[in-house]
Amino acid sequence: MLTDNDKIFILNEFLTNIFGISNKEYQKRVWILGEGPECDDFVETVCDFADTWAPISDDYKNFNITESQYYMLKQFQEDFEIFYDDNHWPPDFIDSPEWAKIMEMAKEVLKAFNFQKNS
Repeated sequence: MLTDNDKIFILNEFLTNIFGISNKEYQKRVWILGEGPECDDFVETVCDFADTWAPISDDYKNFNITESQYYMLKQFQEDFEIFYDDNHWPPDFIDSPEWAKIMEMAKEVLKAFNFQKNS
């Protein structure tokens, strides 16, 4: 059974992952150039997103996620999944209009959660 602190931590990590999806500077620096201090890549981002999405979506109300936030996350998840099923190499897609749409959706999710990444 997850404690309230566990749920807060999981949701924060999930939103931090979405922050990476929303931020092209981060993607170029970390995913493409491999410059830290973060250690991350697109495949890891996809896996972390999918692994965390399942428990959150199954029990979103217990993560203090509103219905409107959930539906926004669900739409983002569906569009992101379609995107990553066909795209695996950031240098090939980072400047595409399709990726710009995903990044914009990620930014909207972060706004809906009033999420600010801690440095």
